[in-house]
Amino acid sequence: MNNTKVAEAIRLACLEAALEAYENAGISGLCAEGRWECAVQAIRDLNLESILSTSDSAHKDKSDISN
Repeated sequence: MNNTKVAEAIRLACLEAALEAYENAGISGLCAEGRWECAVQAIRDLNLESILSTSDSAHKDKSDISN
């Protein structure tokens, strides 16, 4: 897997985690600052190994199809 694909997978995971945490915090009644703190913490808590293994697995699956 090339570096660009890895970076794209990580960026997407960060965005998804932050948006989900921000929305959930809003539903819970937190103010904008509290919502932002939850979003940042969600990014900090991401399991990068899981993201990388998922991206690598998807890459391998695509290469299996093309062979």
